[in-house]
Order: sequence, then structure tokens, then C-alpha cells
Amino acid sequence: MTTTIALAGKGGVGKTTVSGLITRYLIETQPGAVLAIDADPSSNLNMVLGLDLDWTVGDIRENILVEVQKSLTASGAAMGAMPGGVTKREYLDYEIRSALSEGDRFDLIAMGRSEGPGCYCAVNHNLRDVVDSISQNYDYVVIDNEAGLEHLSRRTTRDVDYLLVVSDPSQRGLVAAQRIGSFRHELNINITNTFLIVNRAPSIDLPPALQAFIDEQIDFPLLGVIPQDETVTEFEFGGRPLVELPTDSAVYKAVAAMMATIR
Repeated sequence: MTTTIALAGKGGVGKTTVSGLITRYLIETQPGAVLAIDADPSSNLNMVLGLDLDWTVGDIRENILVEVQKSLTASGAAMGAMPGGVTKREYLDYEIRSALSEGDRFDLIAMGRSEGPGCYCAVNHNLRDVVDSISQNYDYVVIDNEAGLEHLSRRTTRDVDYLLVVSDPSQRGLVAAQRIGSFRHELNINITNTFLIVNRAPSIDLPPALQAFIDEQIDFPLLGVIPQDETVTEFEFGGRPLVELPTDSAVYKAVAAMMATIR
């Protein structure tokens, strides 16, 4: 059975860093394989994980529309077939599996750019089915989402076991986190557990005013706090993957402690 962990939060709060370190924690502490899905159009989770990224699902989607447009006069195109009699579903399945970036006990799919001006409904439906089908082969799926949750139900039909909403240590950030978290009630997928993570805090202990704001205004529990760590900055400026952070780094220890409470 696959456990799905989705991360959300406004831009710049460190969702991708947390997603990468959760992936590392699962690899190091849990049996089975992990699939990381980069659902943010900026597509930089591969840099955190230390993987090359040649193709994204967005590239594949655009390519299939080009092929369909070339074949509009063919009888098969109207029936959902590609040149040579291959169905769109078969084409997408092959292309997405070929585009997987492979790591040590984990793989990465990057969703890439959003839709252009063409008609994407049928393609997106097939994409969602293919990604969900691939996900079933993994013990864990970690999804690094866009800023909000608006597109999560378009990316997957899977239930989400853990939704982790990441915020910076500010009231404005927490207001945004609450707003994002409230979207979970509007999705067409079931979310079992929702938690707040405060990232880049001055220390593990939040200021009393900020803690009080969380207690009074956030309608899902605080999972934990990740402190600011200059080692992360050094890695980023040096171009080193953050999954190579020392095990005793404050950031990784905080992520591992939080994951240990829910796994």
C-alpha cells in the first residue's frame, strides 16, 4: 500500500527543501521505494535531490499535442490514437516512464510547465491516470506542490495520507498557510491528516506571540519547527544537493524528528 505525502505553502517558504529531506528520511529509515513528484512549474526538486532533469511531464504533454495536431486528418486521431496506431495513453505511459530520473531507491517525476493555449482536458486526464498508475509501484509518494492546492486534484486521484503545509515564521506566512490548508475541504480527493510546519525559525521554540497565533488561528496541528541553518545556505551557494546535508544538521534533525512522529 502506497503512503502519499503532499507538501504545500506559499512560494519561498522552503517546500522543496522539506520535500527533498522527507524523501531522504524515507530512503534512510523505511523499506521500499520512494517516488518524488515535483508538481511545481519551477521544477527544482531535482537540484535538492542531486538528480539531472532532462524532460518534464509538461514537455511530454506539449509534444503529444503537436503530434495530434499533425494527425488531425487521420481517422485515428479523432479516436485518441497517435501516429502508428499507438493510443495517447500508451504513448504517455512510455514517455513518462522514460522521463523518470532515477536515484538510489527513489525516482523523480517533474510535472514542469503549466498548460499553454491548446486543449488539454483529454491529455490531462490520461496524464493523471498514468502518474497514478506509476505511483502504485512505490511504497511512498512525496508530492512537492505549487503554492496552493488548487491543482492537486488535477494532478492525482490518489488519496493523500499526509498534507504538510509549510510556512515561514511570520503572521503573514501563517495566514497564507491557513488559507492554503482550508482548500483541503474543497478537493475531490480525501486528505487523512493535515499538519503545519514552520520553516526557517530563529530556534525550535517559537516566540510566544507566534505560538499563540498558531493555537488560535490555524485549524490543523503544528507538526514541528525547522530552525534556520546556515549550512543550508552554504550548500545552496555551493551548488551541493541538500540531501547531502550532514545527519547532525539542525534542519535534517528537525525533519527526521517530525517524520518519526507520523511514520
